[in-house]
Amino acid sequence: MSEQLNGYIQIEIKNNHAICHYYPPKEGGIPLVYSEVLEYLTSHEITEYNGAAFREMLSGDKEDVFDMGPFSGYDFSETMTVKVSLDRMKATCRFWPPSTNGQKMNVKDILAEFQKRGIVYGIDQEAIMEFMTDRCYATDYVLAHGNPPVIGHDAKIDYFFNTNPTLKPKHNEDGTVDYHDLNTINGVKEGELLAKLTPMDEGKTGTDIYGREIPTRSVKSKTLKINKNIRLSEDGSEAYASVTGHVSLVNDQIFVSDLFEVPADVDNSVGNINYDGNVHVKGNVKSGFTIVAKGDVIVEGVVEDAFIKADGQIIVKRGIHGMHKGILKAKGNVIIAFIENAKVFSGGYIETGSIIYSEVNATDDVLVLDKKGYIAGGVVRAGGKIECMTAGSEMGSQTKFEVGIAPAKKERYNQLRTLINSETAKIEKITPVIDSYNNYIYSGKNLDEKNEAYFAKLLRELSQSKTILQSSRTEFNMLHQEMLSSKHSKIIIRRDIFPGVLLTISDLSITIYSKRSYCVYEKKDGEIVCSTL
Repeated sequence: MSEQLNGYIQIEIKNNHAICHYYPPKEGGIPLVYSEVLEYLTSHEITEYNGAAFREMLSGDKEDVFDMGPFSGYDFSETMTVKVSLDRMKATCRFWPPSTNGQKMNVKDILAEFQKRGIVYGIDQEAIMEFMTDRCYATDYVLAHGNPPVIGHDAKIDYFFNTNPTLKPKHNEDGTVDYHDLNTINGVKEGELLAKLTPMDEGKTGTDIYGREIPTRSVKSKTLKINKNIRLSEDGSEAYASVTGHVSLVNDQIFVSDLFEVPADVDNSVGNINYDGNVHVKGNVKSGFTIVAKGDVIVEGVVEDAFIKADGQIIVKRGIHGMHKGILKAKGNVIIAFIENAKVFSGGYIETGSIIYSEVNATDDVLVLDKKGYIAGGVVRAGGKIECMTAGSEMGSQTKFEVGIAPAKKERYNQLRTLINSETAKIEKITPVIDSYNNYIYSGKNLDEKNEAYFAKLLRELSQSKTILQSSRTEFNMLHQEMLSSKHSKIIIRRDIFPGVLLTISDLSITIYSKRSYCVYEKKDGEIVCSTL
């Protein structure tokens, strides 16, 4: 048996008066809320009483009796109030006693109140019987519960190899960079578990106390995407390597490739290489030879004026002597000891020890942080930042730095500007001719067959030029806005920058006229500013 702890009142109808019996809260109980008492009395038309004196009695801690004044009504039954939670998942009820000779509610009465309010689901019969067995007034009873939805989860794939191989060279304490100990390719053994799929769980819908369905959130399915040299378990939930090689993840697809290894130089004895996986050259890549790989390319020696293209990373441990013909193109990062008289293009970052008279382009950053770490001559472009020890030289070698937008986008930006000018000029040339033909036609004259065909051709060309101009301007404006809004592009000089270096950040350019040291150049408030490191 539970004990009545909260404060409550009960009305006695006596000699046409309403007499209020007040029972204060016991230790641990909650005092009456006046607004609830007022609502209770008003619902039974008990309104003619001294409010101030009544409130004073309710604030007391002893049982008391208060004459509420004349009352012409009759004894009334037990009362139930219902509060529904905002999420419609819970009905909390409070009961108020009947007048001393009034009727108590039974289970049927409580269910009828719920039915009147549209509450039809999750009604707790045991909680109702608990109240019936041991009534406590002005006390919360949760008599209906909704059934919350069971939230499912998206399918998940766990990969048991490094899916983002962005390891950088080790920087030694003496300022040198170790390009020999690079562990950026994921080796895998035959039979090794590569990935495991946990299927999606759709969850389960719920129901609120009004009987309305509560949907669960939508979930996403996944499947293991594999290429050759991989086998799946019978249920398709696990992927295993079927050969010993190297594993990578490209566009959510797992690739395992055998390694093509060249034990010495790439020269006449080997010829050009075009391979679907990774290529490892233990010697040099000689002048005039080509390597094209779907994976990574690692060269232990030197690259001469050769061409190397990789869908992954390019790593050259002893640098490139390009002789103005050597080209490196990687969709991933390029890590190389030095770059001399070469062109280098990276879809990620470039890290090297020095750059001499070369064209270097990186979608992300260009980092030249070896002990010497100089960039002298040529053009270096980065979508992110350029960071080096020394920029330019005391001899005034022409050196250009460009940051603020990925080089490929900058090239497209310049192409679009040329195209817009060309199409605008074409439209300006065609329009007067078309106007002349229109005036001729509006005067009531007819065009002969030859002029009619030429007029139709001009109209087609005008329409085509306007379409090209509109789409070009849209793309140009997007690239222009991207270039202007670049906030993280900067040029960091950790030692010296010499006169003659041209710096371009987004749409702004400056030329360095005096030597500076330990500085950072970035765009602020519409100008290039220099601050000290």
